[in-house]
Amino acid sequence: MALVKPKKHLGQHFLTDLSIAERISQQITGHGEARLLLEIGPGMGVLTDFLLQNKLELHLIEIDNESIDFLKKKYPEMKDRIVEGDFLQFDIRKKWKEPMVIAGNFPYNISSQIFFKVLENKDLVTEVVCMLQKEVAQRIASPKGSKVYGILSVLLQAWYDIEYLFSIPPGVFHPPPKVNSGVIRLTRNAVNKLNCNEKLFFQVVKAGFGNRRKTLRNSLKSFQLREEFKSNPMLDKRAEQLGVEDFVFLTQEIEKGRGTNETV
Repeated sequence: MALVKPKKHLGQHFLTDLSIAERISQQITGHGEARLLLEIGPGMGVLTDFLLQNKLELHLIEIDNESIDFLKKKYPEMKDRIVEGDFLQFDIRKKWKEPMVIAGNFPYNISSQIFFKVLENKDLVTEVVCMLQKEVAQRIASPKGSKVYGILSVLLQAWYDIEYLFSIPPGVFHPPPKVNSGVIRLTRNAVNKLNCNEKLFFQVVKAGFGNRRKTLRNSLKSFQLREEFKSNPMLDKRAEQLGVEDFVFLTQEIEKGRGTNETV
């Protein structure tokens, strides 16, 4: 079979090191009674070969027509489990109802969007094992107080336990990216619902990190804060100093200021 040509506009960097592909596949635990394993952007199936050895039922989703043709020829037994489409636009719930693990070498330019999609389906996605730009991987896994701790760190850590597993150099890809890569694992925690308005929680986190240098007192000016709360020393901190529970507390206070029955 003719090899697939990597496409720059799709952010394709095909992994060529089989030992690394095997190591990534070995990080999948099947947490939370997962039944399906969904690989995003399999390309030419280097990682897929090892994911097939997993006990979970493997499905593939790929946006590149050339890769789809290649994969259907390489895995004829999987023709009904290869989905041609854009993961970011795909209705996961319409296609699958069972708990699932997501894996893949995520395109660097859309990795953050993929994680927001995971959050939208957090009741189905029990685990994520993925490779992405090292700096983004470190940011997601970083604890509060870190200089790289940010919006995705808080939002993902609210519902997932996150581990930075290992780093990968550029030379094991075709073409080599200009940055290092990192592999992380997200494991769904026991939180089913935050003790606050979750939509407002997202808004508060995003506003808090809107300008990292500002204190929360300034970052959250657009929200209604009760007079008695305005003197709280937490507001003198910056967003990177707060953990998930701190943001939940802030959201509760903003809810009190708005009135708990008000629609966000």
